[in-house]
Amino acid sequence: MPANRPVERGRGTTVLLIVVILAVTALDATDVGPELHQSAFLGIAPLYAALRCSYRRTLLVAAVYVACLIYVDSFTVPDWGLASRIVAVFGALLVAVFSLVLCRTRLQREALHARTSLVADTVQRAMLRELPLTAGPVEAYGFYVSAQEGARVGGDIYEAVETPHGLRLMIGDVQGKGMPAIGAGLEVLASFREAAHHQDTLESVAERMEQALTRYNARSVEQGTDERFVTALLMEVSGPAGAPRGRVLSCGHIPYYLVRGGEVHERRDGEGWLPLGLGGLDGEPRRSVRIHPRPDDWLVLCTDGVTEARGADGVFYPLAERLTGWTGLEPAELARTLRADLEDFTGGRLLDDATVLVVRRRAPAGTQLSIARAAAA
Repeated sequence: MPANRPVERGRGTTVLLIVVILAVTALDATDVGPELHQSAFLGIAPLYAALRCSYRRTLLVAAVYVACLIYVDSFTVPDWGLASRIVAVFGALLVAVFSLVLCRTRLQREALHARTSLVADTVQRAMLRELPLTAGPVEAYGFYVSAQEGARVGGDIYEAVETPHGLRLMIGDVQGKGMPAIGAGLEVLASFREAAHHQDTLESVAERMEQALTRYNARSVEQGTDERFVTALLMEVSGPAGAPRGRVLSCGHIPYYLVRGGEVHERRDGEGWLPLGLGGLDGEPRRSVRIHPRPDDWLVLCTDGVTEARGADGVFYPLAERLTGWTGLEPAELARTLRADLEDFTGGRLLDDATVLVVRRRAPAGTQLSIARAAAA
């Protein structure tokens, strides 16, 4: 039904415009005197149809308009000379032709926009996979919202992959906005997807991501654009479902949250390292740290577009406080609740891309360590 609404709206507009043209023509036919020649203003009708209706409906409105103008000029203004009548008819034809050209141009641009949007949507879907995701025993629920109107992706990136080294998860935030930020994010994301499968440690994965961003920045400088850096949080969970092992490496990213036993804890494991793109400033190699997950743990990862989102009173979004009241929700419901609450808190005015990953891994054979993930923007 929604797909038919634009067609119905165009049909109703056509009928309304034709009725108006006929009514004004009838009014002109009963009036006397050229000073009451109201149909001179009817040129608005085909022009409006060109902006709202299909080409065939615009042609119909234009034809009715021309026919009525010819009738008015020929029979209701008897004191007009032949030259005046010819000029009036020519003007009506000119308005009709212009309306058809305008309509054709609009429809062509709409078709081009639709094709371009389809291509852009496909590219963006390839960059960030749709949620929920699955990676081995992992189900990832959630949402991601770009602060840039009409964009599916922006400067935030995320991924979860099952590798020979265990489950590897990444969330990142590219400095800046717009296409340069998207380009840098794509380089880092592609390098993570490749390195996660072939590198033995999170440190080497982060190094490959650093190298990819360095190459991208070098090309950016050659093209006269700014360099970018990326904050990223990398996590790895391996081992049997009942006794998992984990590691965390933070490249300048904000803390994550651990939900254990219904309590929410802010964790800064693996912090202290520079963002990707700035690693060469101190020359010190990054180091991951070991974590000890339990079967019923939840992890909540996010970007600063969430924690730095402000309400109407200027207060930051209280993510930890909100999570404390939602620990009993299932992943999909938690994602919906979090997104709705964030939009309500900010009044729908996000100044930065916002992503949240709620991680819970449910291993086969009934264990309860599970990774679910929700992205919010």
